[in-house]
Amino acid sequence: ILSKLPIRKEFSEDFANLGHARHVAAVLENGITIHNFYVPAGGDEPDPNTNEKFSQKLSYLTHMEQYFDNIDVKKSILVGDLNIAPRPDDVWDHKKLSGVVSHTPIEIDYLKKVQNSGRWVDVVRGCIPDGLLFSWWSYRAKDWSFADKGRRLDHVWATPDISDRARSALVARDVRGWEQPSDHAPIFVVFDV
Repeated sequence: ILSKLPIRKEFSEDFANLGHARHVAAVLENGITIHNFYVPAGGDEPDPNTNEKFSQKLSYLTHMEQYFDNIDVKKSILVGDLNIAPRPDDVWDHKKLSGVVSHTPIEIDYLKKVQNSGRWVDVVRGCIPDGLLFSWWSYRAKDWSFADKGRRLDHVWATPDISDRARSALVARDVRGWEQPSDHAPIFVVFDV
């Protein structure tokens, strides 16, 4: 977490006891807590009985839900690669991808439970409510920009007490086209805090 404001406290949780470095949090001088998550991708098969990676993903999301259910979540922002595109307009083809890991009904349901547990508000969609919106494009796509077969896997959420302070959001799509880029594009949200 990079901050212009001094960081008062840092901490992390080992969600689902995976032993992975998938969460880091910081409390800023102004009292805002920022949680940064990297939810497991989940492998290729959306079946927790036959795919250990998918099972770990669901366990991770369950632990996130329990964590936020058990704390008083206020003045907080949650960011990160949540590896789930929850809305039909968060994927290039809702029908074709509804059985593909990252857009399955079970993942969307688990993510909604996490969102409800902290009363999180999707501030990116608050600023950009309509239309296709992606933050990830596969390396496998020959011309990723032309094909535009993306997914919105990266998210910025805020608690209700500060969500209305989100002034603008932007997916920096052009960064995906840089030399040796990530398959994810950065998301920027401007808050008045």
